[in-house]
Amino acid sequence: MTQGTQLRRFAGQVAAITGAARGIGQACALRFAQEGAHVACLDVLDEENRAIASQCAEMGVDTLALHCNVTDPESVAASVQAVLDRWGRIDILVAAAGIYSGTPLVEVPLAQWQRLIDINLTGVFLSNQAVAPAMMEQRSGSIINISSMAGKTSWPASAEYSAAKSGVIGLTRSVAMELAPFGATANAVCPGNTLTEMVKNVAAQVGGRDGLTAEEWLQMRANDCPMKRLAEPWEIAGVCAFLASRDSRYLTGQAIEVDGGLVMS
Repeated sequence: MTQGTQLRRFAGQVAAITGAARGIGQACALRFAQEGAHVACLDVLDEENRAIASQCAEMGVDTLALHCNVTDPESVAASVQAVLDRWGRIDILVAAAGIYSGTPLVEVPLAQWQRLIDINLTGVFLSNQAVAPAMMEQRSGSIINISSMAGKTSWPASAEYSAAKSGVIGLTRSVAMELAPFGATANAVCPGNTLTEMVKNVAAQVGGRDGLTAEEWLQMRANDCPMKRLAEPWEIAGVCAFLASRDSRYLTGQAIEVDGGLVMS
């Protein structure tokens, strides 16, 4: 689902989105296309990624669908180079690729820990590192890293996820410091529970462990939040669009909670 908009704030700009095939990344790809940006969709889910790039193209913008494994430095570098070869610049990066694994601390295998850290933290690092030279040369640009409310708080059976998402916040601050002299910004967005396929899968997995149906688990998470509902992906994409816009040029190094007041409460 996307939210209609009449704004065209990014006409002629180039947005690269990791994790574009699903969830928040997908919503961001569609939002930036709606607002006139050329969009590069980066994901390992090739068929779904091509479908999203096609939806973006239907909005009258140029698109690329690129196979990109964010844990592989060569794959990330090649994808970024393909974007630069196509358009000569990158104005916006949304680093949204991520996974979740909810396992009690004493049961987490090292391989599971490492895989989640590789995708959710190292993948963000590699994508930020790859686009930074272009933004420094342009003396402009916006990096938006998708963290989580789990980067600021936590709950049982989320050690590797919280560790990675906290790391994204720290990484974002460091990136912001290095890009600031070049007129580029870096910010993190920390969504609350959002109605993505990943969260629905978590509901089935974790809810089942706790003796709940997926629907009961999602309602419980909604009730945790002062607004008594979960976020829609387009609501997170709207904040990302703001962070990429001229209205936020003096905002950098922040980790913005988009969680309906959950962390506050």
